[in-house]
Formats: sequence, C-alpha cells, structure tokens
Amino acid sequence: MNPPLAERLRPRKLNDLIGQEHLTGKGSVLRNSIENGKIPSMILWGPPGVGKTTIANIIAKTLDFPFYTLSAISSGVKEVREVIEESKKIDNAILFIDEIHRFNKGQQDALLGAVEKGIITLIGATTENPSFEVNSALLSRCQVYILKPLEKASLIKLLQHAIKDDKILSQKNIELKETEALINLSGGDARKLLNLLELVFNQQLLESEELSKNLVITDELVINVAQQKVALYDKKGEQHYDIISAFIKSIRGSDPNAAVYWLARMIEGGEDVKFIARRLVILASEDIGNANPNALLLATNTFQAVNMIGYPESSIILSQCVTYLASSPKSNATVEAIGKAQTLVQKYGDLPVPLAIRNAPTRLMKNLDYGKDYKYAHSYENNFVAMEFLPEEIKNTLIYNPGKNSREEELRRFLKERWKGKYGY
Repeated sequence: MNPPLAERLRPRKLNDLIGQEHLTGKGSVLRNSIENGKIPSMILWGPPGVGKTTIANIIAKTLDFPFYTLSAISSGVKEVREVIEESKKIDNAILFIDEIHRFNKGQQDALLGAVEKGIITLIGATTENPSFEVNSALLSRCQVYILKPLEKASLIKLLQHAIKDDKILSQKNIELKETEALINLSGGDARKLLNLLELVFNQQLLESEELSKNLVITDELVINVAQQKVALYDKKGEQHYDIISAFIKSIRGSDPNAAVYWLARMIEGGEDVKFIARRLVILASEDIGNANPNALLLATNTFQAVNMIGYPESSIILSQCVTYLASSPKSNATVEAIGKAQTLVQKYGDLPVPLAIRNAPTRLMKNLDYGKDYKYAHSYENNFVAMEFLPEEIKNTLIYNPGKNSREEELRRFLKERWKGKYGY
C-alpha cells in the first residue's frame, strides 16, 4: 500500500524544501547551524502544513543524529523520561515533540533538566504562540524560529512538483488548468494541498480509469470533490478557520444560539480548549469592551478555569461564557481608539511630552521646568482639574469615542461633564 502523496513527497534535504527560505535558504541562520553541525534546542512555530516536522526530520538526517519523536497528544512524563534515559547512553540525541503546546507544566518541566544539561537537543513544533504555551524556563533555553504560511507561488511550485515527480501522478497526463480552488481550500497548508490533489485524482480514478490518465484539474472539479469528501471539521485545516470565524461572528452578532452551535462543532472536532478560551478573551475586549467591562473578567476567568478542568467538563464553562458574551451589549470603541492613536503616532512621530506632565526626578529637570504647573487631580473637587495632556500638535483630538450603549453613554456623560465640550463630547 502506497503512503499518502504528502508523505511520498516529504523533502529529505534542505535543498528540496519549498518555502521557508528565510530559515533554510543559503546564508540563513538555521541553515548555517545545520551545516556547521551544531544546532540549538528550538521551537518551530507556525501554522499547520508549513514544514515543521519536515525540518526536524531533515536536521536529524543531515546531521545523522539519533532521533526520537513524541506527540504531545499521546505522550506524557513517562515517555519523556524514557527518552531522556536512553539519550544519556548516546551523544547528540534529538527529541522532536509535535504540538508541544499541549504539554502541561509538569510535562514541560520534565524536559528542562535534560535540555539544560545538553542530554537532548529539543525540537518542539507548535501552532500556538510559544510565549503563552511554553513555560518561560524552557523557552529561555530554546531558539524560536517562526515559519510562515506558504505563498501562492510556493504552493503552485509544490503542485507542479507533485505532478512531475511523484511516482504515481507522474505516470498520468495531468493538466493544472486552474489552481485557485486548490490554493484557497488549502489555506497555505502544504499537506492539505497535496491531500486535496490526491483526493481529486483518486476520485477520478474511481469514476473512470481514462479520466485519471488524462486529468484536467479545474476549480469546479476541485470544489465538487472537496464538498463530497472533505471532513466536516479539520482543526488543522481550512474548516478550522471557517468555524472559528462563524463562532466569533455569531457572538459579535449577539446570537447565543448560533454561537453555542459553533462551539459544539469545535468541541466535537477536538479543538484545543485553550484556543477557544483565548479567542473569547480577545473578543470580550475587541467586541464588547466598555459596553460591559464584566465580559473581560468572565472571559479571563473562563480561560483560567478551562485550563484547570479540561474536557469534557470545561465545555459547560465555555458554554456559560459564550452565551454571556453573545447576550452582552457590544462596542468596538476601544479598538477604534487604539487604532486612531497608533495612526497619530505613525503620522506625527515622537511628539514631545508637555512640560507640565513630564517626570522630574532630578534638580536639573526641575530647573528646566519639567513638571511645572502640573495640577494633581486629587487635590481638586471631584478629583478632576482641566489640563492639556496631549502634545500641542494634536491637542483636542478625539481618540476614544464611547459607543452607543447604556454603559458607554454613561461614560460619555461623565466625560462631557468633565471636559465641557473639549474633544467634542
């Protein structure tokens, strides 16, 4: 039985790798480390199907080092310690851990001593930001390399390589008449791209031997096959992004019914509970903000709770948070505020801080009038006194414009009463 197309075409040497030239191209830092025969422990961070596992395999094969591989989904502290004990008997052992972000603190701590002492060289692969998912002690001992989604040109090159060089597809007359559907459905994931190409080929093979011998690939053909055969939820592929998009937009649109449905789709598909909870924390600030400040508190507590509980019970906690956020008043005023502020910074550059609100820790600074005429708000009625806090060039500029909801209308009334028309409140 033949292995899948993506596995048949897996590169064995750096020169065969398509994409990630910033890491593996001539003169790049990682390539230089490999060619010099001395690599650091590292975290390979990037979306699915961009070459993390392939690079780990190429490193081990190029250097001819003993190579151990574990999956954080199915392995625990016991398996990690077994590899470490084996590695003590040999030199230059590499331990590759796929989805290292799924290891808990205890599992990551089990790696720390071995990495620190050089018993193993760790290569971890993750689709999640390692700053959040890998504990700081372990992360400080690893070099983080960021892998990028494959660009359109690389994906087309990969398709052409498959048709020309694969031992099975190269025996057929295959024409890539259109590629947009293949590229769009793959979402920059090389593995999914090749799986979809193979799916189209196999489907045509089932229907007719002649069709497979002279196969013309069009967008319509690809979409028809994909709709029939692609799994309903692939947490590493295009459906992952479609469903999380539907989930977020349902909450933003104040529909708790649809939001819980998409939540259930992710749960049943085995989505990482921390990924869901993290998106809720972002949404609570991005789409609700000061319309209901309690939303961020609940979302943050939800993130902490599901990390402690895990599946299946955490689905109840997520459902509570999702229904609350979906039923909450909405505002994107804080998003617009920081966007306006950043635009001002980009437009005007480093404007000087008004003298009255500068820090004056030294006598020289005080002699230069740093802090002069500063009015301490708490010394005045209602803990407020009118001052100019913005640089002269942009004074009176409205940056935060409260949304039209009861909570932010209250904030607007407060600001209007304080600033008496300044900023247009």
